[in-house]
Amino acid sequence: MATTPVIFDRPLLRAHARRARALTPATFLIDRVADDLADRLGAVLRQFPLALDLGTPTAAVRSRIGRNEAVGRVIRAGVQGGGADADDVVADEEALPFRDASLDLVVSALALQAVNDLPGTLVQIRRVLKPDGLFLAAMLGGDTLTELRESFFVAEATTEGGVSPRVAPFVAVREAGALLQRAGFALPVVDVDRITVRYASAVDLMYDLRRMGATNPLAERRRVPLRRETFLRTTQVYAERFADADGRVRATFDIVWLSGWAPHESQQTPLAPGSAKTRLADALGTRELPTGEKPGR
Repeated sequence: MATTPVIFDRPLLRAHARRARALTPATFLIDRVADDLADRLGAVLRQFPLALDLGTPTAAVRSRIGRNEAVGRVIRAGVQGGGADADDVVADEEALPFRDASLDLVVSALALQAVNDLPGTLVQIRRVLKPDGLFLAAMLGGDTLTELRESFFVAEATTEGGVSPRVAPFVAVREAGALLQRAGFALPVVDVDRITVRYASAVDLMYDLRRMGATNPLAERRRVPLRRETFLRTTQVYAERFADADGRVRATFDIVWLSGWAPHESQQTPLAPGSAKTRLADALGTRELPTGEKPGR
């Protein structure tokens, strides 16, 4: 029996979240995503009596979708623990304690990028949805923090003669679509929203990541403190390669949006190959050429 690779140190992720709450949290990104998620859900003309907010690190999503009259009760599930953003159900995203076909809607914001078994998690979400139930989620993906990744790579190669993983791997858009299909979702849709944030320096970016609970969670991370020489070289490379004319540096956050429906007989399905009743050439008002024939000049 195959075992799931351990990419993320999940207990460390929870420790980072507790530290972020103890600081002054940086919530601009989760707030932006929560607003966008509420807008997307508002365009769906359906009723969702029972919804699950899965793993979202704050109450931002529940607060916003709770204003939607089409959404009834919203349960929060995660491992955030106590405090103002306490979860209703303490549960890991990789082990959902809900009955099959028990939920009308599952939403999640900026959480699923840090599960070790994303395919398995999507299968579980599909399992707990009622037929024709909706899954809508946003996760970090694509080229998120590509500038920081490159700067660390160059700095460590220069100062330490080798590199270690310091920025988490992120799912690509094409891979996300394939995973939705593999999990059994109908009508899967994936798109990406690129957000560019500007900072006075790379140091300010790193501090914001700490306040987001988003510092290095990799299981294979180097277990010694970052050397001062490497840190200074990282900030220097970042400024050299990713600064604008005014000296401020850029940081990329790619938000990968996923949506899919639990299958139901009422949903639209693609036509079978060869079942079309109208030729494309007729619809376009052109002449259809036999195979091998070249168009006239």
